[in-house]
Amino acid sequence: MLLDDYAQVAGEDAIEHLRQLARPLVGKRFVHVNSTRIGGGVAEILRKLIPLARELGIDAQWEVITGDAEFYECTKAMHNALQGTPLRIADRLLRVYEETNRTNAEQLRDVLAPADMVFIHDPQPAPLAEYIGKRSGHWVWRCHIDASHPHRPVWKYLRRYVAAHDASVFSLASFAQALPHPEYIIPPSIDPLSDKNIALSESSIRETAKRFGIDPARPVVAQVSRFDRFKDPVGVIAAYRLAKDYVPHLQLVLAGGSATDDPEGEVVLAETRAAAGDDADIHVLALAPDAHRTINALQRLADVVIQKSTREGFGLTVTEAMWKGKPVIGGDVGGIRLQVIDHHTGFRVSSPEGTSLRLRYLLHQPRKIQTMGWKAREFVRENFLVTRQLREYLTLCVGMLHGAAERIELG
Repeated sequence: MLLDDYAQVAGEDAIEHLRQLARPLVGKRFVHVNSTRIGGGVAEILRKLIPLARELGIDAQWEVITGDAEFYECTKAMHNALQGTPLRIADRLLRVYEETNRTNAEQLRDVLAPADMVFIHDPQPAPLAEYIGKRSGHWVWRCHIDASHPHRPVWKYLRRYVAAHDASVFSLASFAQALPHPEYIIPPSIDPLSDKNIALSESSIRETAKRFGIDPARPVVAQVSRFDRFKDPVGVIAAYRLAKDYVPHLQLVLAGGSATDDPEGEVVLAETRAAAGDDADIHVLALAPDAHRTINALQRLADVVIQKSTREGFGLTVTEAMWKGKPVIGGDVGGIRLQVIDHHTGFRVSSPEGTSLRLRYLLHQPRKIQTMGWKAREFVRENFLVTRQLREYLTLCVGMLHGAAERIELG
């Protein structure tokens, strides 16, 4: 049983709480909709939430919308605009976006219309709530993006589709926007039992280092994330070069892949490789979407993990690194602020120079690395495991399905 396995990590009380919350929801149909099954934090979260909800007796399903290259060009632009990039999306692309969602609404109507709860993830499927027609359940828009300062013309366009939902969920309170329905704050989480987060043997970690030509006897700093300009891999290279003047044997690992709904990944990967040049101590690794154990090993191999994002919805790679007992040097933005407690679980930075300064400090303070790493792991255990996120989703659903009831019996 999955829940029994999680009890060993999160505690029996956490699992019993989930069972109590789920009792009024047994047999209800919940459907999650996003735009990819492979790559990115949303897919990783759903891959675990769905089977856990099913084990609790909920009829949970996961549907994925489809679109062509122009559709993903449009939704990537929306993603960037919601994170503050001022840009204009061509009317032609907006028409593709709308028509693609109309087509998907037709294909998914029999699944979505009768569902008790529907969770729509991010901008890609947002119009489904309007295009699906008559629906019997509650619809929730789940925003995983740092939408704290969106480019207003794009948000104004998207808002009409978001407003058609019955509620919205954001990762941080600062991300929420004024909407005509209830808004909830639910941070994301990691699965401690996944291939990306389980304990690995030392031999497995050494084998991964050997495969990529990394010397485990020398200091290693790593950033693991999609090749995306908001992750600033070129800025990480600049910080590494500044630090290497003081830590001559330093190695840098930039590892990541791409998501099927992100058309910019290959361009940013090429920019990163160009910035790395012929430095043999910079390892730019384009990994397959399912290289979870490799990512796990690379994070464990690192002395310090960097996540120098300039915008960040949450930053699950930060959570993963902290779970492995690594201090994180992270961009002072978005969801990283919720995880990296300055001087305790890592450091927050705003520039390559600041990143380099903190990196040099930690690499010369091995005891500080160990102390921060322990605090980081315990902080994740208390706040960012999948059992906590599922508990908050179940609480939201119980509340919405019971409306204005003064008392809700959990059994």
